[in-house]
Amino acid sequence: MNTPVKIGSYVLGLAVVFGGALGAGKVVGPVATSATSATSSTGATPAPGDHSAMAAPTASAKHDDHATQQAADHTPGGLQVSENGYTLTSLTTKIRPGEPADFRFTVTGPDGRPVTGYEVQHDKKMHLIVVSRDLSTFQHVHPEMASDGTWSVKITFPKAGAYRAFADFAPTGGDALTLGTDLSVAGDYEPESLPPVTRTSTVDGYTVTLDGDLRPGRSSELTLKVTKDGEPVTDLQPYLGAYGHLVALRANDLAYLHVHPDGEPGDGKTAAGPDIVFYAEVPSDGDYRLFLDFKHDGKVRTADFTLGGGNQAAEPRRTPATTSGGHDDDGHGH
Repeated sequence: MNTPVKIGSYVLGLAVVFGGALGAGKVVGPVATSATSATSSTGATPAPGDHSAMAAPTASAKHDDHATQQAADHTPGGLQVSENGYTLTSLTTKIRPGEPADFRFTVTGPDGRPVTGYEVQHDKKMHLIVVSRDLSTFQHVHPEMASDGTWSVKITFPKAGAYRAFADFAPTGGDALTLGTDLSVAGDYEPESLPPVTRTSTVDGYTVTLDGDLRPGRSSELTLKVTKDGEPVTDLQPYLGAYGHLVALRANDLAYLHVHPDGEPGDGKTAAGPDIVFYAEVPSDGDYRLFLDFKHDGKVRTADFTLGGGNQAAEPRRTPATTSGGHDDDGHGH
């Protein structure tokens, strides 16, 4: 695109977004085979010829049951704004680029009232992932809930354009869910090109290298190694109950997968770096953006990569994505 376009017209041409819930360990994503069921709650249309999506990762029997139900329904988490009687509603209508916004939303239950009871998953009751559709920006934050069930968090959207927000949660006594909603930031918008394929990312003086390939349809081992000033980091700190958190998004439709590494801090066998090992299964060939959150010296940082599922040529990335950068234990950016 040579000239900026208004965000309103850009949104009309966007492809559907697929989502997945927070999870731990090995993740297997089924392929959605029903375009009709995938669009029934959103009104969006998948990219031409694309009928696959990532399913919710699993961390317990509850998560396993949820993933099994998704497979049966061909409905991946995060695709719908409503699922199982629960609905995600954004209460923030005006967002300006570059200005902190008090992003507010509710999750209403089957009774039509805002939900106020949530299970704690990975140290938090609510995980919110916000990405721009061109995958140049990424934020993983943790909102706070008021007594009336309204969630809120300060977020700065760095530029105008279209965004997708994924809310990962488990209502008390219910299955884990991921609901998604589209957000618009007013202004002229020119999408950025996808960064070239890379296995190396630098952030705040840290270098993170990625070893392993994404192989569609089967579990892939990915090892991310953290170094600083050329020395391996062997004292990574736990963040949300793990030494690292990885989000993968398929470039053509933002199919979303969140996984956690093997092992956990304090289990007597999981080292605190420099290597963090993940297992993930992607549903198709294509380019993917990966975002790794890790904590060291009391600060959470995000490293980003571009990989090709089934096509793993490695090139250095020269233009890093804008992420939430360093942030505290609550996931709020500084």
